[in-house]
Amino acid sequence: MNTSLKWIKDLVPGLDCTAQEYMDAMTLSGSKVEGYTRLDENLEKIVVGQIKKIEKHPDADKLIICQVDIGQGEPIQIVTGAPNVREGDKVPVVLDGGRVAGGHDGSVTEGGIKIKKGKLRGVESNGMMCSIEELGSNRDMYPKAPVEGIYIFDDTAVVGADAVKELGLDDVVVEYEITSNRVDCFSMLGIAREAAATFGKEFVPPVVEKTGNSEDVNDYIKVTVKDSDLCSRYTARVVKNIKIAPSPEWMQRRLAAQGIRPINNIVDITNYVMEEYGQPMHAYDLDKIEGKEIVVRRAEKDEKFVTLDGQERTLDDSVLMICDGKKAIGMAGIMGGENSMITDDVTTMLFEAACFDGTNIRLSGKKVGMRTDASAKFEKGLDPNLAMEAMDRACQLIEELGAGEVVGGAVDIYPVKKEGTRIPFEPEKYNRLLGTDIAPETMLSYFKKIDLGYDESTNEVLAPSWRQDLACDADLAEEVARFFGYANIPMTLPSGEATTGKLPFKLRIESMAREIAEFCGFSQGMTYSFESPKVFDKLLLPEDSKLRQTVTIANPLGEDFSIMRTSSLNGMLTSLSTNYNRRNKNVRLYELGNIYLPKQVPVTELPDERMQFTLGMYGDGDFYTMKGVIEEFLYKVGMRKKPEYDPNAGRPYLHPGRQANVIYDGTVIGYLGEVHPTVAANYNMKDRVYIAVIDMPEIVSRATFDRKYEGIAKFPAATRDISMLVPKEILAGDIEKVFDEKGGKNLESYQLFDIYEGAQIRGGYKSVAYSLVFRAKDRNLEEADISGAMDKILKALENMGIELRK
Repeated sequence: MNTSLKWIKDLVPGLDCTAQEYMDAMTLSGSKVEGYTRLDENLEKIVVGQIKKIEKHPDADKLIICQVDIGQGEPIQIVTGAPNVREGDKVPVVLDGGRVAGGHDGSVTEGGIKIKKGKLRGVESNGMMCSIEELGSNRDMYPKAPVEGIYIFDDTAVVGADAVKELGLDDVVVEYEITSNRVDCFSMLGIAREAAATFGKEFVPPVVEKTGNSEDVNDYIKVTVKDSDLCSRYTARVVKNIKIAPSPEWMQRRLAAQGIRPINNIVDITNYVMEEYGQPMHAYDLDKIEGKEIVVRRAEKDEKFVTLDGQERTLDDSVLMICDGKKAIGMAGIMGGENSMITDDVTTMLFEAACFDGTNIRLSGKKVGMRTDASAKFEKGLDPNLAMEAMDRACQLIEELGAGEVVGGAVDIYPVKKEGTRIPFEPEKYNRLLGTDIAPETMLSYFKKIDLGYDESTNEVLAPSWRQDLACDADLAEEVARFFGYANIPMTLPSGEATTGKLPFKLRIESMAREIAEFCGFSQGMTYSFESPKVFDKLLLPEDSKLRQTVTIANPLGEDFSIMRTSSLNGMLTSLSTNYNRRNKNVRLYELGNIYLPKQVPVTELPDERMQFTLGMYGDGDFYTMKGVIEEFLYKVGMRKKPEYDPNAGRPYLHPGRQANVIYDGTVIGYLGEVHPTVAANYNMKDRVYIAVIDMPEIVSRATFDRKYEGIAKFPAATRDISMLVPKEILAGDIEKVFDEKGGKNLESYQLFDIYEGAQIRGGYKSVAYSLVFRAKDRNLEEADISGAMDKILKALENMGIELRK
């Protein structure tokens, strides 16, 4: 939202401040100002001059010598090549030592261009006459400026006066960041009201008087609203005897400061009222409205409609349309139709000001691929009580500018009037919320400044309908805070019952994952949730893989960001590849990020978002390094059972002989392994790359931070070492499972300390050695206790085809 500071000062006459003071004060009172731009920046020593005499340059055919009266005694001599100047013309003149914003071609120069007197082809020139581009503007904002040449003032311009002021460039455009709940501040009147309250000045809105002749508008037009759920209010008035002409200078300058190109009096009035009140309006040629009837209805499915920009749009039955007796003539709240546009031949015009459903306008605009200034305002949810105020203001301007004759009366379809909000006035609660001690009378004085009423009989604050953001005590406390001054609120200690704050359980698990990863030398990375469908081929996924079923983005930035990821591998491998190709030797990365698994395709409901703990590395470390990180993490989150590893994971992106699913309590909770060499090559990596992915929802459902202290062991331990000949297909985990099942309650721990394969070992076998530790908590163990457990272990191992080495 941008505003002209001069316009604001016209609405708040007592406002006297610099642009910086205005920006600071408005930001502190809640209307955040992003910045401001001076329209007269780099414009210095520029006055209105009148050309008294023109002579040809003696040595240049395209140059002329002008004697220019600048209201300071003797005329000054200026040499120019402008083709459009004549004797008697009043023009902007930059004096010696002055400055202009840019070049004649419209280019803007940092710091402007300084003008010095000098000689052109041997003839002295004491200044420069300016085009509108050299003054930092353009012909869009100054339609009467010539395509080539010097800007010519009207005869009313005073010689010697400040040309910048005469052009209306002595203004500041202020840019705001207005939150969408403050719909009232998307207008000049709303911002001016805030400025008046901020600076303690009087707010003077325009006085709107009823207009119209003795005729009845209902004799000209009939209006029917069929879809009142999408159009809460529709007002219309008729203007006849239209006289299309340029709008007055003051209106053109105000619109130009808002960045709106002046066109003609009718169009400019609708734009002016939209900026002033925040209420979009539209004008139709009444003679093109068949049956002299307006019908507000939904479009037909696949209905075609040509908008004012000449584009044909295909609509569906959710789009609200403005129609006449036979055809659609406008897309409600977005853009009118080419078939009812205002032309220079118009004689009778229908003015429309309505309130449409903001959500519907936003969705309709997206469906047809267009967004206008009007739809941007409707999207935020306008106050329906504003429609008739804006209509009356527009009709008043029509008559004041002599643009036409307003027909008496108005069509106003408003079935359910929107009322303001009543909120209990609770000053004690506001003070508790803010930590202040502000008197109730002071609070009410703040409310009065922003047009909030007070009903003493019910002790309620009355919020007008245009303050849609006020609904509860916290909203009123905020109003008190911003006018009391956030800087004036004292520091206070928090009050209330003492509580122990801590992270939710899920976030504590994620925090532990970060802690373990970083302890093990991994650095955190963050990758995009949006990916390209091409990554599935890079990962060697088969065509029927469920991971290829994705959520597709409706309006992607491009194909590379067109789907939601179903695997975290691509992001991790891309990050590792970047490091590898920048010659970082040893890299370890981890990421905690969601994947998005659709419940069905095409998507009809929200996908299953699952947090993945992804680890990736190359350089120092191997499969077992990654396995150790996983086990450390599981141990730290209270999952004390030893996980199992299934080498038949069947994941095509991992090396077929160096991969495993991680199984806990019979459930696959993740996987790890070496990346398939082809996949690594697809990511431009020639080193061995290792990946581990843990599904965090499975961890959260099993983790616990409950700990039980068991004390230090009081009795000695007994150790037994066993060395075995084990068939190669039997995994260490299978052996350890036997220890857990047959070792009994006195088996405290076991550790693998040797694996050997070589010439001394029978073919198809490997030598495996473990150290087993036994200990009782309540007594010294006897040999019978240990040998009994060992016999059970050895017998179970023999049944698996394992031989004890002797």
